[in-house]
Amino acid sequence: MRADARKNRDHLLAVAGTAIAEQGVDVSLRDIARRADVGLATLLRHFPTREALLDALLRTSFDELTARADELEASASVSPEEALVSWLRECVAWTTEYRGVTVLMAAAIEDTESALHASCVTLRAAGARLLTRAQAAGGARSDLDGTELFALVAMLAWLGDQPALAPRADHLFDVVASAILTDAGNLRTRPE
Repeated sequence: MRADARKNRDHLLAVAGTAIAEQGVDVSLRDIARRADVGLATLLRHFPTREALLDALLRTSFDELTARADELEASASVSPEEALVSWLRECVAWTTEYRGVTVLMAAAIEDTESALHASCVTLRAAGARLLTRAQAAGGARSDLDGTELFALVAMLAWLGDQPALAPRADHLFDVVASAILTDAGNLRTRPE
């Protein structure tokens, strides 16, 4: 890709990120193009569909959350339970940055044709590995799987998207984290 095309693409992604954070994932592509001071055709040349735009915008974050899960899994200084809760908190915090993204993620997991499918599956698998590790250590409920953990991330992120419930989101995160763990009394679920 030429340098000017890369610059235009990066600018479109930055503008799209801001627009989605403000208005949600259903923001008009025409509005994104207008904000970026380009025509809709230019936006569509770079990103032929809404999902292609979202995939490009979200892929870096998905990759970072997946890498973070790998780091936590490999860390000898963090217990499996702490690793799971830390990753869960980071994942929930990220999903609340873009309004409505959890609905897209849940749909993309099931739709193998979705541009977001591979990234979402990889992210879910990363969380599942942390859950399995905590379960093997006896620190997490054995009746949960990665799909349910992914659903809990979506649920907790949805709370953060609701203005009336957002002030309770941290407390409810702690309640859910405590329900996942078998001995939450020995674990700080909030970072210091």
